[in-house]
Amino acid sequence: METQEIRQPLRSLLRYGRRHRRQMWLATWYSILNKIFDLAPPILIGAAVDVVVRKQDSLLGVFGATDPFTQLWILGGLTVVIWALESVFEYAYAVAWRELAQTIQHELRLDAYSHIQTLEMSYFDEQRTGELMSILNDDINQLERFLDSGANDLLQVATTVVVTGAVFFWMSPQIALWAIAPMPLVLWGSFWFQARIAPRYASVREQAGALNSLLSNHLSGIEVIKSFTTEDFERGRLEEQSQLYRERNRAAIQLSALFVPLIRMVIVVGFSATLLLGGWYTLRGTMAVGAYSVLIFLTQRLLWPLTRLGNTFDLYQRAMASTQRVLGLLGRPVQVSGGEKQLDLTKVRGELGFEHVTFAYDGMPPLFQDLSLRVPAGETWALVGTTGSGKSTLVRLLLRFYEPQQGDILLDGEDIRSLQLASLRGAIGLVSQHVFLFHGSVRENIAYGSPHATHEAIERAAKLAEAHPFIERLPQGYDTLIGDRGQKLSGGQRQRLSIARALLKDPPILILDEATSAIDNETEAAIQRSLEKITVERTTLVIAHRLSTIRHADKSLLMEDGRIAEQGTHEDLLALDGGYARLWRVQTGERQAEHTKN
Repeated sequence: METQEIRQPLRSLLRYGRRHRRQMWLATWYSILNKIFDLAPPILIGAAVDVVVRKQDSLLGVFGATDPFTQLWILGGLTVVIWALESVFEYAYAVAWRELAQTIQHELRLDAYSHIQTLEMSYFDEQRTGELMSILNDDINQLERFLDSGANDLLQVATTVVVTGAVFFWMSPQIALWAIAPMPLVLWGSFWFQARIAPRYASVREQAGALNSLLSNHLSGIEVIKSFTTEDFERGRLEEQSQLYRERNRAAIQLSALFVPLIRMVIVVGFSATLLLGGWYTLRGTMAVGAYSVLIFLTQRLLWPLTRLGNTFDLYQRAMASTQRVLGLLGRPVQVSGGEKQLDLTKVRGELGFEHVTFAYDGMPPLFQDLSLRVPAGETWALVGTTGSGKSTLVRLLLRFYEPQQGDILLDGEDIRSLQLASLRGAIGLVSQHVFLFHGSVRENIAYGSPHATHEAIERAAKLAEAHPFIERLPQGYDTLIGDRGQKLSGGQRQRLSIARALLKDPPILILDEATSAIDNETEAAIQRSLEKITVERTTLVIAHRLSTIRHADKSLLMEDGRIAEQGTHEDLLALDGGYARLWRVQTGERQAEHTKN
């Protein structure tokens, strides 16, 4: 499906918008009717010339209006009616196409974003944030611009060709053949340009994504840039990418700009033929002066609008290049899909099981091989070990951010693949070491995921997380805006809000992934006292480097190279005198050395 959509973006775009078929047809008919009435004035001008020259013998005289002044009054009335109808349908098509463009743009952006949210985390490991932003914003805006004006232009050019061609063949088949003689060349030139400019615009959109990605990284890492004084270096990188974007655009524009001048030279052949051949027929008396006037005016209406095809095709190709990227994103299959079963959170006990799990990140050697583990419901287990030993990966597999290549993961005996994703993740509260806060107030960030929480519940969660005291010292308390990613707060304050957010959720399973890594010792001790209360009758997984934070866990696991090297209580592992005991001696030794130094 993805390949088909990339090869036929326009057909796929029309198929996507089929729910708005009625509005598409209305907008199409508005455009056609507007152009039909727009082509009527040249015929009226020819009729007026015919009245002045032939008087009562004019075409209108044949229908019974023999008085020339009466004929002119009739033409005047028709002119008013036709211009009014042209204006009405111009307004109608403008509103219809713009509303359609805005609607499809809105729905396509929402659908693309919703689809992105269903993709597995490995997809985001491969993609740049700026690239996705470019698709969701710039590319979809390109589609909106084409639907806003380009579709109407194509319809009106087609209507012009059909209507004026019919009038020409009715009035003079010989002149019609000369007038339309350039059209095959115009169409051939249009397709020739289309085939050669499409890859250039695809290259432009690709580079736009790279440029957006670089800008996103720069803005996200502005603190690092300033601290390392690399402003000039980063400006140079941006200049290089922006220059490449400029050059690719220039290559597309240079080819696109050739279209109109070349087509204009072809069109002049048809116009000159109509002028000369029609004038010769008129001088010989085989064609009426009024008919000659109509043909001259209609030739301009027939041929000169074709010069706009360059701009229209330019807009079309930009839109189709963007369509390929958007539909390519929508066509990416979802590798992690939820099951049908919904959990009753009040009945979740929290027993976790990993049975013969094998897992490897894409392009990497296996991290787990035949790993088995069972965490009883209501207990607190700690995962310790060096960086890269697989502690956080276990959590990601439990949340189904990634899928194991082999084995099963169970919750209360149920394979988590049989559970609805929202239901599974709703049963788990995660406090990550990488704290992410949204731009908004303290209250909104704590209540994120629990939008109906009362102020009392929010405050209770903040107190358990030892966040309430510093929140009350903020200028507006719980209503204080904390800035993008919580940049107005310290690392420890951000982490405490993250803990409060998870506690407010009140999940049957709580995961603390280095949850106290950015907190001072005094606050850590206070939070540990709170955690002793909130982990009662709740399954808790604690990932920690500092062993002092997990001394009272029901069981601790030492992980090394994706396997469980040691497991037991804190005292059991110290008595074992293995890797855990060595880490304990290193950490307590460092603290004693620091204490002696101070």
